[in-house]
Amino acid sequence: MIACAEDTEEPPQDENQSDPQQEEEAPAGEEQADTNSTTPKNVIVMIGDGMGVGQMEVARLFEHGKNGELFMETLPNVALSRTYSADNMVTDSAAAGTALANGEKTNNGMLGVSPDGEELTSVLDIFQEQGKTVGIVSTNTVTDATPAGFVAKVESRAGQDEIARQIFEGQYDIALGGGRRNFEPDRQDGNDLIEDFLEAGYELVETRDELIAYEANEDTKLLGLFHPSFMNYVGDREVNNSEEPTLVEMTEKAIERASLDEDGFFLMIEGARIDHISHAADFGGIWRETVEFDHAVEYAVNWAEDDGETLVLVLADHETMGVAATEEMNIDALKAVGVSPEYMAQQLEIDEGTGNYTEESIKEVFAEYANIDISDEEVREFQENVWDADDPEGRLILEHEVGWEIGSIIAYHYRAGVIDRQIREESDTGGHTGNMVPVFSIGVGAERFEGVLDNIEIPRMIAEISGYEFTLGEND
Repeated sequence: MIACAEDTEEPPQDENQSDPQQEEEAPAGEEQADTNSTTPKNVIVMIGDGMGVGQMEVARLFEHGKNGELFMETLPNVALSRTYSADNMVTDSAAAGTALANGEKTNNGMLGVSPDGEELTSVLDIFQEQGKTVGIVSTNTVTDATPAGFVAKVESRAGQDEIARQIFEGQYDIALGGGRRNFEPDRQDGNDLIEDFLEAGYELVETRDELIAYEANEDTKLLGLFHPSFMNYVGDREVNNSEEPTLVEMTEKAIERASLDEDGFFLMIEGARIDHISHAADFGGIWRETVEFDHAVEYAVNWAEDDGETLVLVLADHETMGVAATEEMNIDALKAVGVSPEYMAQQLEIDEGTGNYTEESIKEVFAEYANIDISDEEVREFQENVWDADDPEGRLILEHEVGWEIGSIIAYHYRAGVIDRQIREESDTGGHTGNMVPVFSIGVGAERFEGVLDNIEIPRMIAEISGYEFTLGEND
């Protein structure tokens, strides 16, 4: 399944040579660690789901102004990645997660398997087979597309109950995120999968306070399930009285636990809700989610620089909704929208006669949360757009999709650059694009990640730099 790189014909490139110009001009926080090793002991892959350069630019402008910068932008090595899947020029998160984890293209919707269903080997599998600590962290469910690409082999991303079982069967050392309901008896044919984890020696944490109080122990694996489904958006934590940890806090504890392993570790850490909030065209949410991801990147990079034996990669799986920082964008008004469109959707009231949302509640929600006086024509269009025309029962579309419609109206009013709601509605991926995405890196071997890459090259390079290589499938 794997082989040592030194057994191949081409010896590993000497990556210990430095660029004098880079040494002279590197900004604060970018100094490469003083190490003689060309092979990282530890690897941290940080994925901003749906995070293209547009999301980054919106976050930078909102947080730091036009002369500022995100922390991830200060990393010394920069590349671009193509993201297409095996069956589409635009990938979904399942095919993208599979590519970034397993080094092979697959069809949209498939996880950890090739288009013909052949099980693949992930880079996380490789590190685990070498006796290293491995883990996944996400603000999504731990069973959703991106984390599942690293730990599961299923032909449909919808099978999150099966993915939960595979996380248990894989005995991965660390899993932190949402998705508790996928482990509970009603999703597991009556079996309490959480009890199975506890009996196998895992320590379970379910709140921010419990995670902060957790004392890392190399002999105990760590399972954190902080929400039945997705973890809350940053902007919704206060209104929902959230007891969840931040991505930064999960990152800190995951690294604390993983770094106890003298043989090293591999962690995948995902800022998942950048994608979800981008689907809703919510620029205030894009700002908050991307900045929190950036803070987690800063923590991981600072730790890695102190450690001196770690490679950190910061990248995206794909871009969502063609987000752009347009000239006419009303930054102050967009920042003032303090909760997610999904939360706003939950405040709408149903007209018992029509089964649709009432005109009064639609106007009240836009006025209260977005400071917009929505017109009668916009109300009628909204009511039409949230009605599922394909449902024979004549019901509303899903709540999060109602949020998408709310977000698109807000984006239009405040002149935020994003693809049209009609394009999103007709898209199989809900508005993903084929735009290339950024790849930033720092640490041992980071200089290899330069230029224009295909996403499948990234895990192959990680394995090679770490002294291993994939045995690839027939579709390579």
